[in-house]
Amino acid sequence: MRTFILFLGLSIISFSADAQIGKFLDKVNKSELGKKILGGDELDISGGLKEALQVGVEEAVNRLSAEDGYLESPYKIILPEEARKVVDKLKKVPGFSDVERNLVEKMNAAAESAAKKATPIFTDAITSMSFEDARKILFGKEDAATRYLDASSRQKLYEAFLPVIQDALDKVNALTYWKSIVEKYNSLPFTSAVNSELDNHVNNKALDGLFSLIEKKEQRIRIDVSERTSPLLKDVFAQID
Repeated sequence: MRTFILFLGLSIISFSADAQIGKFLDKVNKSELGKKILGGDELDISGGLKEALQVGVEEAVNRLSAEDGYLESPYKIILPEEARKVVDKLKKVPGFSDVERNLVEKMNAAAESAAKKATPIFTDAITSMSFEDARKILFGKEDAATRYLDASSRQKLYEAFLPVIQDALDKVNALTYWKSIVEKYNSLPFTSAVNSELDNHVNNKALDGLFSLIEKKEQRIRIDVSERTSPLLKDVFAQID
């Protein structure tokens, strides 16, 4: 009899404990903390990272696509090494003393024109981010989101940018101007023929500038609460504070 009573008492205690644990887990599962721990907040994490990248993209594009946005910034596009060899030689030729300044202005104007086309291309790449990608990125390095965007979209961006860059260079007569410079240079005695591709150089440097600004914005959002300008950004990035 005593054994039965003892067994019944232990069963009641066990049932009560299980019930309490069940209620506790249910509360945890429904809480914000529980969602983050148990994986119920995947959509918010993904949305927060996409918003952070989109904010970075918009700031970068607005800044660099403005007049003199590249030219008067740390991302100013200068001549490639091969082109510098050409202009250094031609500076001594009458009529070509300002060749470097003119060419640099034209290259940066082309990059600024191309940058205006960047936002929808970046947006397509951002929206393809998966929940699992987002979770890894959030708890990754301080530039993890930008590196993901670079790795997943740079080639596509390059291919999409190239005709824009070429068209922009044509609009400011940079390619024609460069062709005349190269022809003049190649006609000089004791020089090796040069055929530097300005469009490829401008394209890569334009993209480097955009990604660099996006990275800087990501880092600020990660470490500076005041940069989290929406409830979603605040909620998501609070998880790594």
